[in-house]
Amino acid sequence: MRTTKECHIRRFLGIIVPLTFMCTGFLVSSAAAQPQAPSNLDIRLVTDEADAVMFILKRMKVGEPVAAADWDRLFSTEGYVRLKKRESELKRSFEDAEFQKFVLSSELLAKTGALAETLELWKRADMRAAATRALAYLPAGTAIRAKVYPVIKPKTNSFVFELETDPAIFLYLNPDMNSAQFENTVAHELHHIGLAAACLPVYESEEFKKRPAEVRTVLEWIGAFGEGVAMLAAAGGPDVHPHAASPAPDRERWDKDMANFNADQKKVEAFFLDVLDGRLKEEAAIREVAFSFFGIQGPWYTVGWKMAELIEETFGRAKLIDCLCDPVALLVAYNEAAAMRSSQAGEALALWSPELLKRLN
Repeated sequence: MRTTKECHIRRFLGIIVPLTFMCTGFLVSSAAAQPQAPSNLDIRLVTDEADAVMFILKRMKVGEPVAAADWDRLFSTEGYVRLKKRESELKRSFEDAEFQKFVLSSELLAKTGALAETLELWKRADMRAAATRALAYLPAGTAIRAKVYPVIKPKTNSFVFELETDPAIFLYLNPDMNSAQFENTVAHELHHIGLAAACLPVYESEEFKKRPAEVRTVLEWIGAFGEGVAMLAAAGGPDVHPHAASPAPDRERWDKDMANFNADQKKVEAFFLDVLDGRLKEEAAIREVAFSFFGIQGPWYTVGWKMAELIEETFGRAKLIDCLCDPVALLVAYNEAAAMRSSQAGEALALWSPELLKRLN
């Protein structure tokens, strides 16, 4: 899922609040029919907006008139209200009348069958399994609490919202995304939310605040390698291709990008050193370079995944988890693992320079 770039750092610093595990709209499955969820997993699948849109589309499909009550139901759903709030905060036009035109459009009506099938598949997706995969790559005691909103809307983007107060994952209801891909995407985003909860004390500590501003900036951006860790967690481990559930072109793109690991690692290190040396000072300039490493799934993903995968393969998952809230320890552990891989298998992997590590300590 591609979110607004502003969220890539904030998601690691968000405050996670308690929610309840339930489904709004139509019940996905009864609590009695499923094993007791761990107390630190609290995931709510909220389908009310999508359900309300589908109700209208199905009425239109059989030639029935859409009543005022149908629109009232849609516009009062939790998913719609929060979607509208998010667009308003971004100063984007989002009026009920405009949304009504979208729902009544012939283009959306033609997708009724595909949307209905996709929504039912997503409702049957195993949210607990997705959350458990995320939790397996987080420090002991970490709680993951969030709402997941499948939504039917004009824009085909997905995003996270209100991480500091009421963490939400909004996913555009995409007929091209099967239930396995949906679970993978949810697991990926839940790992971000869990990591934010786990690592927040580090970034709020007095020790961190006393570090020079340029060092704090680099340490925070090292946190963006969490994209790669989330890829590893969502897949279920280093033995599973991060795009196992994706279409072949996505796997091919990933494999091609992974072949550029050494060059991409050096590009990221050059960025870190430019910040430390003051060649990049202004926030806008720093963000411009840092955001270029997101791309579709750029170095924050590929380099982050390779580091995490190698640390786990070499030292075990516990070692990787121990490093997640300690950016310098993550780089050091990777260097040690890469050196061992090089001596044992002859794989020459780029290392983080002693200069960089010294300046971050």
